[in-house]
This record gives sequence, structure tokens and C-alpha cells, in this order.
Amino acid sequence: MKNIFRKFLIILAVFTLSACGYNQFQTKDEAVNAAWAEVLNQYQRRADLIPNLVNTVKGYTQHENATLLAVTQARAAATGFQITPEVLNNPEAFRQFQKLQGELSSALSRLMAVSENYPNLKADTSFRDLQAQLEGTENRITVARQRYIQAVADYNILVRSFPSNLTAKMFGYHVKPSFTVENEKAVSTAPSVDFGK
Repeated sequence: MKNIFRKFLIILAVFTLSACGYNQFQTKDEAVNAAWAEVLNQYQRRADLIPNLVNTVKGYTQHENATLLAVTQARAAATGFQITPEVLNNPEAFRQFQKLQGELSSALSRLMAVSENYPNLKADTSFRDLQAQLEGTENRITVARQRYIQAVADYNILVRSFPSNLTAKMFGYHVKPSFTVENEKAVSTAPSVDFGK
């Protein structure tokens, strides 16, 4: 009788553990980590392209040092940030990372605006190629962010839903931060386009 009761408890334990969602947490957590790795991959691609773009522009725009310096400094700050797996679980570190990437995007926008004042630069094949590569990279970053946001949403739904939230509490799984914008009001305002120059 004890043997049958013991087997029953083992079978019950197996069914309980399989229904607790632990494996789902592993799957979703790995999906978040993979999506984050792709975001970092695209940021690295952008950081690798920037020195070539800056050097190409530098040849045409000797007196635009302030803009070139801002791009170089923003790139250095963004690539100098220590990205560890803990960044995903630390909202403050995650915000700092996003801020540095936003500053780099802003500096690149200013660089592109400066380049508009130099017709020879715009006609240069290497500049056009680099600009196309940079635009493609920005699009890849956007797609990678979207995939990361979806992976985090799936994971967070699992963490917050019953009964998997009990497993999350038991094994220490917490809601992960998603991408946000630093200044929502500025982003919601449409940019002005002026062809008058």
C-alpha cells in the first residue's frame, strides 16, 4: 500500500511540475535574451559604421567639428556602456542604456542635417553608400526592438498570469523592462520638413 501511495505521489508531483509553467519560463526567458542579443547586434553594427561615416563627412566639412565631435563622443559613450545580462533586470541600467543610444541617434541626425549643406558630399558615392547602410541599420534596430518588445510582452504576461505567477514568485522570475522613449511629447510631435533652402 505504501508503495502504491509513493508512486501516486511521484506521478502527482510530475504532473504538478509539468503544469506549473517552469518550462514556459525557460522558453520565454531565452526568447527575451535572444531578442536582446539581436538588439545589441544591430547597435554594434551601427557603432561600427559610424567611424567610416564620420571620416567621409570630415573630408568635406572641415569646419563642422562640433557636430563631428558630438557624434564621436556619443558613439564612445554608447559603446563604452557595460552591457551585462543584469541590464535586462535592472530598470535604471536599462534606462541609462536607452538614453545613451538615444543620444547617439540624435547626434547622427544632426550629422545627416549638416551633410545636406554640402552638395559634393551628397553626390559622393562612398557617402551615399554609408548613408544607405546607416539607414538600413536604423531600420534593423527598429525591427530588433519590436521583436524584443514582443518577447518581453510574452514573458511578462506569463509572469503576471495565474497560475504561472505562482511559479514566477517561487523561482524568482520578475517582470522585465521594455523599451520606452525618454520624451514622449517630443516623439509625438511630427517633424517639420522644409524644402525652402
